[in-house]
Amino acid sequence: MNIRGRLGISARQQRRLVRVMELSLVAMLAIGVRYGQTGIIVNCAIGLLVARVPGLLERDYDLPMDAGLTLWITSAVFLHAVGTIVVPGVVEQNLYRTTWWWDHVTHALSASVVAGAGYSVARAIDVHDDEVWLPSEFMFVFILLLTFAFGVLWEVIEFTLGVAAERFGAAAVLTQYGLGDTIADLAFDAVGATIVAIWGTTRLSGVVAAIADRLDSESSS
Repeated sequence: MNIRGRLGISARQQRRLVRVMELSLVAMLAIGVRYGQTGIIVNCAIGLLVARVPGLLERDYDLPMDAGLTLWITSAVFLHAVGTIVVPGVVEQNLYRTTWWWDHVTHALSASVVAGAGYSVARAIDVHDDEVWLPSEFMFVFILLLTFAFGVLWEVIEFTLGVAAERFGAAAVLTQYGLGDTIADLAFDAVGATIVAIWGTTRLSGVVAAIADRLDSESSS
């Protein structure tokens, strides 16, 4: 999703922001290791891996992952990781606990990334295969349902990890705050998916075309 025009920042500035976020994730990972915070370590490590995905997709699969797309994906994992930071004696509670809207923002942003990925693949299959026809109305519903399904899966993972941590006396990597929190999370997952379904699909046309071209080349080989 090219956000250059909307934010008024150049591609070079977007790449710099991505680099700052990646370095910050490394620093937060070091903090987690220093203070033995399992949640910080796991979330920052996963964030760093996800942040490298755009580069790998561009290098290995020739997908046009421009600066805006990379910033979009990196921002999602970066904000989630920032929300888990706890430093004894400095920051006693993380942003997920102290800032009521933090969880909503991170869920909506992460859901938009899932929605964007799901749309790109489904639309590419539609373009590639003449026997597949996915009308725009179906795509809208598909994006919402796919994102909602991932949201439900995420909530199940949060609940399972929370129960396991309590059972074995370990630190929770992800925290589930109850039924009300789950419903709010799914609602903001829907917000992120809706944003992509309404405004984001045109921004992903380059990725869709690249995936369709790759499917064409693989089917003809």
